[in-house]
Amino acid sequence: MNIIKHLTLILVLILPLSIALPAKAYTCHNYQEHQICILSIQRSAKNYWEYRVVMSVDGVKTPVEVYNCRSQVKVQQDGTLVPFESNDPGKLICGFFNKS
Repeated sequence: MNIIKHLTLILVLILPLSIALPAKAYTCHNYQEHQICILSIQRSAKNYWEYRVVMSVDGVKTPVEVYNCRSQVKVQQDGTLVPFESNDPGKLICGFFNKS
């Protein structure tokens, strides 16, 4: 009976330690004098050249935007198309994930 109590206690102590928590490994880069961290990225299944991205620029989180690497534009949440500028983070995203 005493052995069962000890085994139960050991299981109660070990079980919480065996559960893996999700990792938050952000991809951060210094780009054009800014700290760009990709917080979330999802490639489109239909249009493989598009990425839905949430990032932070110098510590400020941006809303979800769709980066179209083929047309070199980003689609903002309101549907506005904005062409990539010369130092746009979209160039970093498309260059980083398009290593073909």
